[in-house]
Amino acid sequence: MRIYKEFFFEAAHFLPSAPPGHPNARVHGHSFRVRVTVDGEPDEDTGIVVHFDDLETAVADARDALDHRMLNDVEGLAYPTLERIAMWLWDRLHNRLPGLAEIVVARDSCHEGCVYQGPPMRLAAE
Repeated sequence: MRIYKEFFFEAAHFLPSAPPGHPNARVHGHSFRVRVTVDGEPDEDTGIVVHFDDLETAVADARDALDHRMLNDVEGLAYPTLERIAMWLWDRLHNRLPGLAEIVVARDSCHEGCVYQGPPMRLAAE
């Protein structure tokens, strides 16, 4: 079974890799939507995978670290693409949320988003 919690944040950024003169090279802002999904089996007694209050607590500090910030100034987000924001969130949440399965970061006004399902599994021999 999968459950999810969505949250929103507003932030500014620019893309250092954008060519000079491109709008993305200038500071601009977006409204971001994030969906954090957790896989698991419902507890036999409670019937829940993860209590939504616990899920909210886990994402609250990540949301605070991003909301109304200049993303380029957030440690680890010097190049704040949707892909890197999703990976940053995964790194921040995977130890706090057993069963973390997927993070979606979207800019709905742009009709754009990124789905991240965690790093590839590594074989012990590698």
